[in-house]
Amino acid sequence: MQTANLKRFDALTGARWLFASLVFVYHNRKYWRNDVNKYVLQLMNELHIGVSLFFVLSGFLIAYKYNADKNKPFHYGRYAGLRMARILPLYWLLLLVSYTDWGWPKTYQAIITFTLAHGFSNIHNLDGIAQAWSLTVELTFYIIAPLLFILWNKHVLKALLFLLLLLAVVTAIGFAWHKLNGNKDQYFYPFYFVQHSTFFGRFPEFVAGIWLAGILHRHHKDPFKKVKHKTYTGFAGIFISLFIISFLQPDIFHHGNDTIVGAALQYTLIPLFAIVWMYGLVKETTRMSRFFAWKPVVLLGNASFAFYLVHISYVNLRVQRWKLFTDRNYVLLWLISIALYLLFEKPVNDLFRKLLHRKKLAQLPCSP
Repeated sequence: MQTANLKRFDALTGARWLFASLVFVYHNRKYWRNDVNKYVLQLMNELHIGVSLFFVLSGFLIAYKYNADKNKPFHYGRYAGLRMARILPLYWLLLLVSYTDWGWPKTYQAIITFTLAHGFSNIHNLDGIAQAWSLTVELTFYIIAPLLFILWNKHVLKALLFLLLLLAVVTAIGFAWHKLNGNKDQYFYPFYFVQHSTFFGRFPEFVAGIWLAGILHRHHKDPFKKVKHKTYTGFAGIFISLFIISFLQPDIFHHGNDTIVGAALQYTLIPLFAIVWMYGLVKETTRMSRFFAWKPVVLLGNASFAFYLVHISYVNLRVQRWKLFTDRNYVLLWLISIALYLLFEKPVNDLFRKLLHRKKLAQLPCSP
C-alpha cells in the first residue's frame, strides 16, 4: 500500500476525535443532567457507543492491514509486538504516575492492572485507570485476530461459530468458578459483565469492521453498492438507532442496552450503520469526509488514545484540582492529549516500529 493511497484513511483517523468526544460527554453527563431536556439527556446516556465505534474501527483497520493478502506469510511475534507497542507504553506511563502520586495498591492489584488482566474481573475492571477496561477488550481482539482471520478466510460462518463458542466457554468458566468457590473477584461473571465489558460479548462490533475490510479488499460482495450517500446515511442511521435505544432506558440512571432488546440493537444496528458510514468516509468525497480529513481534526484523532486515557481518572482529577473550566476541561484535556501524543506516544511507537520492522512498512491508524 502506497502512502498516497492511505490518505483516504485520514477521515477515519479524524473520526476518532468524535468517538472520544462522545465518551467524554457520556462520562460528564451527570454534571449537565439538570440543564438539558429529557430527550437530550436520554441521548447522552447512550453516548458510551463511542467505545463501540472505536471497536468497529479497530476491527476494520486490523483486518484491512493484516488480512489483505491471504497468501502472505504472517509473523505473529512482530504483529503482537506492534499491537502491544500501540497501547501499552502510554497506559503504563499514566498508571505508573498515578500509583506513584496517589500510593501503590496491593501487589495483586498492581499486577492485574499493569497486565490489563483486571479487565476480565467485574470487581476490578475499573481499578487504576477506570476506562482501561476497554484496552483489555482491544488486547483480547489483537491476540485472537490472527486465528479469527484464518477461520474467516475459510468460511465466515466458521469464524462466527468460533466466537460464539468462545463466549459460551468463557461464560461457563465464570459460572463454574462462581459455583466452585464464589469467584470473589467475579472473573468472567456474571453474564451481563461478559456481554458488555469483554471482547467475548462485544465481538459483533469487531466482526462488523472485519466485514468492511473484506468488502474493500473485494473478498466479499459489496452489499452497500446501491446505497446512495453512504456517509450521511450511515451517520444518520447511527444516531437514529441511538435515539431508539434511548427510549428503552428504565430511568435516567440506566442505559437502553441494559434491556435485551436494547443490547440486540446496539450490537446489530450500530455496527451496521457504522460500517456504512466508514465505507462512505473512505470512498466518498463529502463535506463530512473533508472535515474529518482536515489536518487539525486528524491531529485530534491521532491524540484520541491519549485523550481517552486522561479524560477521566487520574489526569483529569489532577487537572481539576488546579482548574475546572465550564467545559469540564474538555479543551484543556485535548491540549494535554496532543502533547502526550507528540512528545511520548508517537515517538515511542515509532521507535518500536523501527525495532520490529526490518524494512519500512506503511502505517495505518489504530483505535484504542
